[in-house]
Amino acid sequence: MISKDYVGIIIPSLDPDDKFLHLLKDLKNSDFNHIFVINDGSNDSYNDYYQKAVSDYGCVLLTHQVNWGKGRALKTAFNHILTEYPEIQSTVTVDSDGQHRIEDIEKCYQTSIENEEALIMGCRDFSKETSDIPFRSRFGNVMTCKVLKLFCGITLSDTQTGLRGISRSLMRKFLTVDGERFEYEMNMILETKEQGIGIVEVPIQTIYIEENETSHFNPLKDSLRIYSLFAKFIFSSVCSFLIDIALFAVFVRILAGVSDHYILFSAYLARAISSLFNYQMNKTQVFKADDGSRSPLVKYIFLCIVQIVVSSFATEWLFQALKIDVTGIKIIVDVLLFFISFQIQRNWVFRKKDNV
Repeated sequence: MISKDYVGIIIPSLDPDDKFLHLLKDLKNSDFNHIFVINDGSNDSYNDYYQKAVSDYGCVLLTHQVNWGKGRALKTAFNHILTEYPEIQSTVTVDSDGQHRIEDIEKCYQTSIENEEALIMGCRDFSKETSDIPFRSRFGNVMTCKVLKLFCGITLSDTQTGLRGISRSLMRKFLTVDGERFEYEMNMILETKEQGIGIVEVPIQTIYIEENETSHFNPLKDSLRIYSLFAKFIFSSVCSFLIDIALFAVFVRILAGVSDHYILFSAYLARAISSLFNYQMNKTQVFKADDGSRSPLVKYIFLCIVQIVVSSFATEWLFQALKIDVTGIKIIVDVLLFFISFQIQRNWVFRKKDNV
């Protein structure tokens, strides 16, 4: 086992209680010598806790004069460690409310050392029906996991865990990730997808103390922040879809008296133009695969050809069969193709090679 002198424990803290000191005691008794506590703008009445953290447990105290948020607290610690502690090769982020057992912290630390190119996630099991898990925590986590898998192709059993193992090299990468509060932890997960960083899950105990009442996570406000991150994954496609439908409606009116196959020609022209916009947006903004390679372009053109053929023939076939508004038919067809196309683009066209 690698010496614990090479690992740092990072604990963001806001208005702590006695569970905070119990955690520090357990960490010290387990020979973790580098413990970094971030006072994220706590009220002055909590100063005694932080003074004890330094005097009794030898913690390094980093202080924010105002509450900047958990994301900023983590980045403050990352920067301090990278600058002042060259010997530390890995870190474990731990919540200050006593919800992480020392044996689980040990597992994340060891796994991080063994998988330095991966983000280590200490994941709780939300699949079991148990009264120990508050409804808001179970519902929020399960829904976030499903949305993350649907839109990003990332499969996780726990997206909101604060117990994470992060190597020195990953700290450098995560320093530039957007987010100041709880949304930063979700941004960190999304960054693994964009940079081809692997994720390793470590099963941990599911502990909620006093129905999680001491948590500063606001399930409504902070979940909205988290879900807003997924907007960039659908914004490009929605804009392209609207451009495509508008151009299709225009071309149908222009070509209706010119050719018997005006629907096919209109679909081809509209899709060709909207695809130029869609490709550029997806490459540079959504999947961020702007590495100069021509491979995504070739794959995208092939996908577009297949999608145009399927869209146009399906639209014409349904129009001939149902005799209803052709634009409405095309909207339905393209909505279905949108979900299929997104999956193909994510997993094939703009797929990045994982490090793990």
